[in-house]
Amino acid sequence: MSQAQASGNLKTALDHAGRLLEKDPAMAAQQAQEILKVVPNVPGAMHILAVAYRLLGEAGKALGVLENLKNKVPNVPPVLHQLGMAYGSVGRSDDAIAVLEQAVKIDPKFADAWRSLAEQYSVAGREKDSQQAYDAHLGASSSHPDIVKAADYLFKGNLHKAEKLTREVLKKYPTDVTAIRILADIGIKVGRYEDAQNLLERCLELAPQFHLARHNYAIALMRRQKIEAALGELGKLLKVEPENPNYLILKATLLVRKGDHETALEIYEHILKDYPDQANAQMNYGHTLKAVGRVDEAIMAYRKSIELKPETGEAYWSLANLKTFRFSNEDIESMLAQVTADGEGKAEDQAHLAFALGKAYEDRQQFDESFKFYDRGNKIRGINHRHDPKRNIYDTARQIQTFNTDFFEERVGSGHNAPDPIFIVGLPRAGSTLLEQILSSHSQVEGTAELTDIIAISRKLGGKERHTGVSKYPEVVGELSLEQLQAFGESYIETTKIQRSGSPFFIDKMPNNFQHIGLIHLILPNAKIIDARRHPMAGCFAGFKQLFAQGQTFTYGLEKVGLYYRDYIKLMDHWDEMLPGRVHRVHYEDMIADTETEIRKLLDYCELEFEESCLRFYETKRAIRTPSSEQVRQPIYKEGLEQWRNYEANLDPLKAALGPVLDRYPID
Repeated sequence: MSQAQASGNLKTALDHAGRLLEKDPAMAAQQAQEILKVVPNVPGAMHILAVAYRLLGEAGKALGVLENLKNKVPNVPPVLHQLGMAYGSVGRSDDAIAVLEQAVKIDPKFADAWRSLAEQYSVAGREKDSQQAYDAHLGASSSHPDIVKAADYLFKGNLHKAEKLTREVLKKYPTDVTAIRILADIGIKVGRYEDAQNLLERCLELAPQFHLARHNYAIALMRRQKIEAALGELGKLLKVEPENPNYLILKATLLVRKGDHETALEIYEHILKDYPDQANAQMNYGHTLKAVGRVDEAIMAYRKSIELKPETGEAYWSLANLKTFRFSNEDIESMLAQVTADGEGKAEDQAHLAFALGKAYEDRQQFDESFKFYDRGNKIRGINHRHDPKRNIYDTARQIQTFNTDFFEERVGSGHNAPDPIFIVGLPRAGSTLLEQILSSHSQVEGTAELTDIIAISRKLGGKERHTGVSKYPEVVGELSLEQLQAFGESYIETTKIQRSGSPFFIDKMPNNFQHIGLIHLILPNAKIIDARRHPMAGCFAGFKQLFAQGQTFTYGLEKVGLYYRDYIKLMDHWDEMLPGRVHRVHYEDMIADTETEIRKLLDYCELEFEESCLRFYETKRAIRTPSSEQVRQPIYKEGLEQWRNYEANLDPLKAALGPVLDRYPID
């Protein structure tokens, strides 16, 4: 055989092995090994073998091959990139950073190496360096400098400028996948999840190997409660990078959403073994520990996150959000040191810090100082999480006009007859978690979460998810046949199965479902509906001083939350008139004053036998994912009923917005 033929055969064999990497890394490794038996130390075969090992989760083997390969070809960026990823896979972050920095120094246009470097900087807690590397990744992957500028706006929390600039780029270059991904990321941050999902599907259609976009896609699917689909997308990413800490953190988050807290904890502990200085992993670990009741360990995780990244407001707020935690003088000084002037710093961090300081000063009974920070947090949060009270009034009026007596009488017997769901509705912070904990202490009932399935159905019927423009819902419900109404009920039961573990009944405690009681009645006529209600001043102010992870944008202003409460009362009055007896109301104050009587009424309404365990709800061992998680693990207490009065001097805008509904409580 001539030298040319041998060279050609080698190239053919290498090409074949390379093509196998994505489909069958084990076979690719076997092919590379066969090549190396015939022609030892061929760099191409060694590279393929190392990548195959890494894809198979055998990072140690990959590392051995790559270190040997680097000695043979010391300045080849793809080899350095793979070596950096292998170092990262075994927790050697400093070594990973060193070789990745070398790779991008040799080839400044190596976009994937910049992305890997950004991730390793983030793992090491070097957020500024991470952002600069991410900007370099964008600069290398996009030919439009405005995209880098838009990404910087996004990083700093200026979503309006980021969106405007990105849309301008897309007008000129509609297939720029980096711009599409950034626009989708903005959509995720402002709650336009369906829009984000659609954008990312288009992005991945144009660039299937765009891993950053697929990561965002998994997040968008998670936000829409499409947990299995999100896990599927994440599986594709982990196939390429099995030990990528960002992917593993997201997987753990998804498992928490699915209710598999123990596996999630195992993942966090695995990550933190290799990356103990990963601030975000420590924080998410804390969230999961809190959910399962391991509070002391959660506090340690949050404190570790703060130690690693003091500017991270979410870690401070996570401590405050335990409700039973108290900040020290040193904690308050540390938080104040991170507070920046208006318009400076990351908006998200500054909002979290403000709410945490509000809670810290509240615990010290320095109520004016506390209100100052709660107000600051709400104003910051309200900039990028906008709520239109006029739109809410309009939507309420449409519900009332559509779902009238004739409408319901014409559809008697509609829907799916499953009795499984127990909906708890109302405003957040009105006692819904307490009711869920009581009911889920019953042997026949399980708690789930604030499920978005009913809202998803309403948006599907409306034909869009945007916050602007006119939806066809609720009027479109009048066009549905009895068969279609039944199908929607069946769909709800099907899509919520992922949250259940086999009990006959389950709780959906999405508070905003009060807006959809007409729809619920038509598609699930045997479902139970409980309205958790609290004194309007107490409930509204409790919402105002709570920073919600997502949604509930009406709480970011005293006037807004007061007007929203009025719309809530108006709509609940309508449901009581149209569907008398359909909704069981529980006043929080009554539950506190005479717990056993109210629990017996609640169980009677749900057609459940009385069980003593419901009186000892605070002993129930279950994961709880809401701000009240620690409070409902304690016996009933009365301390929170009148907290709002400590702030009464600052609450005139709330009183004015509530108007007449303030005087009628509790005669509801």
